[in-house]
Amino acid sequence: MGDVAKDLTSGTVGGAAQLIVGHPFDTIKVKLQSQPVPLPGQPPKYAGAVDAVKQTLAAEGPRGLYKGMGAPLATVAAFNALLFTVRGQMESFLRSEPGVPLTVNQQVIAGAGAGVAVSFLACPTELIKCRLQAQSALAIDAGSAGVAVKYGGPMDVAKHVLRSEGGARGLFKGLVPTLAREVPGNAAMFGVYEALKQYMAGGTDTSKLGRGSLIVAGGLAGASFWSSVYPTDVVKSVLQVDDYKNPKYKGSMHAFRSILASEGVKGLYKGFGPAMARSIPANAACFLAYEVTRSSLG
Repeated sequence: MGDVAKDLTSGTVGGAAQLIVGHPFDTIKVKLQSQPVPLPGQPPKYAGAVDAVKQTLAAEGPRGLYKGMGAPLATVAAFNALLFTVRGQMESFLRSEPGVPLTVNQQVIAGAGAGVAVSFLACPTELIKCRLQAQSALAIDAGSAGVAVKYGGPMDVAKHVLRSEGGARGLFKGLVPTLAREVPGNAAMFGVYEALKQYMAGGTDTSKLGRGSLIVAGGLAGASFWSSVYPTDVVKSVLQVDDYKNPKYKGSMHAFRSILASEGVKGLYKGFGPAMARSIPANAACFLAYEVTRSSLG
């Protein structure tokens, strides 16, 4: 099996592990990010992450935490296969000679290149996911979540956008902040992952590291992704769930300035707790699954 096929297979397995572990956290993150700003004197729909979990379970049951998983599940193979395959090809391009380990700086470049490629797949996928996850949070009446359901599932969202929001272009709403998230985020993640592996291995040969070390490196690498780019994810989410006919935001910078003006810096970190709580176990699972699968393929 060639290197590309190995990366495709290993990336698919890693992505599936990441999604299963992390999706409930992601649902809560998006609900917190997209809830309307409360009127003066009124409390927000969700008091925090724990309250969002309680309300979701009460209104929708455990299935509510996995709402919107159909879209990323359908594309998780393509997304992670593309991420790890482009990163692998970037590694081959940057490597001075076959078999020579890359430096941390080279891994940063490889991660950034992979981030560019996956942005074009992540944007439409996440638009569909965010619409499904956020629709109950966007209900005007907190008690009307059951009535306020607008979409029946991922395909329903895609059909609605294609029909009513400018065709295929509508699926790429939020592409600019997606790129602003994926490029530096993946650069940081793969750079931190390699740096931690080399630190724990005591050198550039990391092939003998145990699974515990891979879990630690993968979890902390995932945390570095979100800690470095989180405000851009908030901007992406609010743009993607914004009303097409009566938009609240004119673009990425307008959304950024509006959030900053109405909610302060705190508004740019809505849902940060669930995002970080998700990133560590989900990315630990992803990198471990990738490394174990890649190793087993030879």
